Amino acid sequence: MAVATEKTVEEKMRELYRLQKIDSQIDEIEILKGELPMEVSDLEDEIAGLDTRIARLEGQVKELQAEISRHDMNIRESEQLILRYEDQMNNVKNNREYEALMKETEMQRLEIQLSDKKAGSSARELETKQAALDMTREKQTAKTELLTIKQDELKAIITKTEKEEKKLRRASDKQRKEISERLLRGYDRIRNTYRNGLGVATVERNACGGCFNAIPPQQQLEISQRKRVMICEHCNRILVDHNIEEDMAVEK
Repeated sequence: MAVATEKTVEEKMRELYRLQKIDSQIDEIEILKGELPMEVSDLEDEIAGLDTRIARLEGQVKELQAEISRHDMNIRESEQLILRYEDQMNNVKNNREYEALMKETEMQRLEIQLSDKKAGSSARELETKQAALDMTREKQTAKTELLTIKQDELKAIITKTEKEEKKLRRASDKQRKEISERLLRGYDRIRNTYRNGLGVATVERNACGGCFNAIPPQQQLEISQRKRVMICEHCNRILVDHNIEEDMAVEK
């Protein structure tokens, strides 16, 4: 039975650099999408919030309309009662009955004043709520139209890149299996630290290809020898020499 041999540092660096190249291509697709996925998500959340606000305002408008209708009905009922009391006053037999009817009439007039005041207050509140509802509906319409545009833009990009992205992600998953867990953890940690997702950087023109700080000659020599994993002392990216890609091309 064959015994699996430990990969050399050079082999490990090549495998890691291959992964970085694949992941960088995936990153380019994500950059192409830009902020669209987040914008679409934010718009969807905002529209959901507007839907909730519209439903609440519609409920408040209906309640105020019903309240105004109740006040108007109370006014009409009081007016009818006043007419009835005034008609009865023409047929009273004594002052006691007349005074009682006058008192009832006055109470109904007070009821009319109170209902009219409440109806006016409700009407003013209704006007405010209706204006807020109209404004919210307009905002919802504008946001919905914008969402449609953003969704179409994102869909077009996804349609264009979906096949290539799936291929790259499969390649990334396959390549990750060639790398030790410890090295992967370090690589992922560094990638997540920087917006450009660069965890492995080549030495270009005597400087780190990630942070562009100078790399001392002795360290460059050690990197080119590929005998141990070298880290940039400025940005902590894993460093490889610029010839690694040419060597990998020859290897293929």
